[in-house]
Amino acid sequence: MIKIIKPNFWDKKNFFSFLILPFTLITKLVNIFKKLNAQESFSIKTICIGNIYIGGTGKTSLTIKINKLLKDKFKTVFIKKNYPNQIDEINLLKKKGNLLVENERKKSLIRAINKKNDIALLDDGLQQKNIKYDIKIVCFNSEYGLGNEFLIPAGPLRESLKELKNYDIAFINGEKKNRVLQKKIKSANTGIKIFEGKYKPINLSEFNLNKKYLMFCGIGNPKEFFKTLKKYKFKIEQKVIYPDHYKFKSKDINELKKIATTKKLSLITTEKDYLRLNIRERHNIKFLKVELNIFQENKFKNILLEIL
Repeated sequence: MIKIIKPNFWDKKNFFSFLILPFTLITKLVNIFKKLNAQESFSIKTICIGNIYIGGTGKTSLTIKINKLLKDKFKTVFIKKNYPNQIDEINLLKKKGNLLVENERKKSLIRAINKKNDIALLDDGLQQKNIKYDIKIVCFNSEYGLGNEFLIPAGPLRESLKELKNYDIAFINGEKKNRVLQKKIKSANTGIKIFEGKYKPINLSEFNLNKKYLMFCGIGNPKEFFKTLKKYKFKIEQKVIYPDHYKFKSKDINELKKIATTKKLSLITTEKDYLRLNIRERHNIKFLKVELNIFQENKFKNILLEIL
C-alpha cells in the first residue's frame, strides 16, 4: 500500500491529468485480470465495505457503525488485510470489536467460520474479485465525489464508474450535500441504494473551546476533519497535514509540540492518528473521538437484514 497525498489534478480534469491518461491502461488491465479468477463463496455471511475512490471515504467508520447495528443480533467479526502501514485502522477496529488480521482475507474468513461467527465485516476488499460477498458497500466522500473521474494515476479511481453496477449500497459521508454525485451513482446503477451520513463528535466535553488549536493528521481526507472541527467551534490556528497512514517519527511530534508551545496552541488530531503514537508521544495531545451518524439509520439496517 502506497502512502499518498492526493494531488490537486485529481480533483478536476486538466492538462496534466490528460497527459498521463494513457497510463490508466495499467489499472484497467489489472482490473481485468482480477476478474479472471472464479469467485469463492464461504459459509458465513459477508459484508464488504470499501471504495473506488482511493482514500478518505470513511469506510472504517462505516464498518464500525455496521458492527454496532448488528452485534446485538449476530456474532460479528471484523476482517482486515494485514497492511503494515494501516496499523492505525487495525488498532481502531480492535478497540471496537473482534478482529481477524491475515495476509490473505480468505484465511481470515476460514478462521471466522471456525470461531462460529455469523457475519464477517470486511474493511476494504471490493477490489478482491475472487471472493463472493453477500453485501458490497461502496463509500464516497461528499466533498471529493468522483474527482476528475479518471482511473489511477490520472485520477483517484481504482475502478471505473460503470463498476458500480456490481455493488448493492453506496454510502456518501460528509457535511456537504452532493446531488451531482448521487445522480452519477444512480446513472451507473439504477438499483443501488444510496445512504448518507456525517461525523458527530462524542467527546466534546474534554475540550476547552476557548483555546486555540494546532490541528495535525495523516488521513485520507483531512478536509473533512477540519470541517468537523470548524463546525463544532474549534479555533484552528494552524494545520499540519501528512500523507495518509503516515508513520509519525519522534522528531515530527517534537516539532509539533515545539510549535504549539511557541504559539501557545493546543494539539488536536484524529483517533486514528493518535493510535499511531507511542505512550510518550501522546502526552499533551488530544484526539477528537467521532461516531458516524447515518441518516435513515433504521432503513439502512433493515436493508442489510433483508439481504442477509
